[in-house]
Amino acid sequence: MDLDVLNMFVIAGGTLAIPILAFVASFLLWPSALIRIYYWYWRRALGMQVRYANYDDYQFCYSYRGRPGYRPSILMLHGFSAHKDMWLSIVKFLPKNLHLVCVDMPGHEGTTRSALDDYSISGQAKRIHQFVECIKLNRRPFHLVGTSMGGNVAGVYAAQYPEDICSLTLICPAGLPSTTDSKFIKQLRELQESERIDRIPLIPSTPEEMADMLKLCSYVRFKVPQQILQGLVDVRIPHNDFYRKLFLEIVDEKSRHSLHENMSKIKAPTQVIWGKQDQVLDVSGASVLASAIPDCHVYILENCGHSVVVERPRKTANLILEFLALLHSMDNNKKQA
Repeated sequence: MDLDVLNMFVIAGGTLAIPILAFVASFLLWPSALIRIYYWYWRRALGMQVRYANYDDYQFCYSYRGRPGYRPSILMLHGFSAHKDMWLSIVKFLPKNLHLVCVDMPGHEGTTRSALDDYSISGQAKRIHQFVECIKLNRRPFHLVGTSMGGNVAGVYAAQYPEDICSLTLICPAGLPSTTDSKFIKQLRELQESERIDRIPLIPSTPEEMADMLKLCSYVRFKVPQQILQGLVDVRIPHNDFYRKLFLEIVDEKSRHSLHENMSKIKAPTQVIWGKQDQVLDVSGASVLASAIPDCHVYILENCGHSVVVERPRKTANLILEFLALLHSMDNNKKQA
């Protein structure tokens, strides 16, 4: 074989081998770095841009796509110990001409974390209102989406700042009393009785605990490699002290039933989406909301747990779009009447 041709093959092989070896090394040795790269790549692929907004000395981190238009902007609030990128699975199925904003909740990811901050549900709602004013999102009423803890905050926001929003989607929201204890609530009670409340199931510190949390949160059984479980834990461990403090804050009497205490004040058309097999927050909460909010549309998803956003992203995106289209049609009919 000609020497130049041989060199060409060696160079080509080396060019391919380097990224493959880097990927394998990252997967085996630094899975947490691989997870960060994964989210960075996914954001870029979906056209989401990361920005920061400041309110006095407080910084909010958020991602967005599109610009405000004739359709309402959509603001998305994630759940406990998550971050803005959890919404990417849904963003994938939303039109690119919709103005989307996903913000890191107070103390999470790139948003300021302060020991002096108020992390109660009402305190978080106030912070989100500051963020909304910072980026002038409330120039026109927007559609607000929240899941789990973020759903609790979204419901309180809708009650406290009704002029800001035109409609609301609550996905398995926290903040409601339940006549049926979920598996998670039973676990918490057992931990309290054994005085092991530091072992909160939603705050894993080992790959095994991470696997248990994934089983608790989802009906679908995802096969997650051990290295990825380790990476997910590695990413979370530096924040676990904050997560414990936050968890105790939101289950305190001040916040535990915040959504329930405010739901009668919600006047915006509301959509409730819940996984029927939710083991974290019992699905009976959907009927509690339906009985209190006048214009409430409830959708119960079969074979789905608490992690609706991850388990059924396409269905959730379609339900939100159908709900917004229905409201738009109703508004047009009112104008023509």
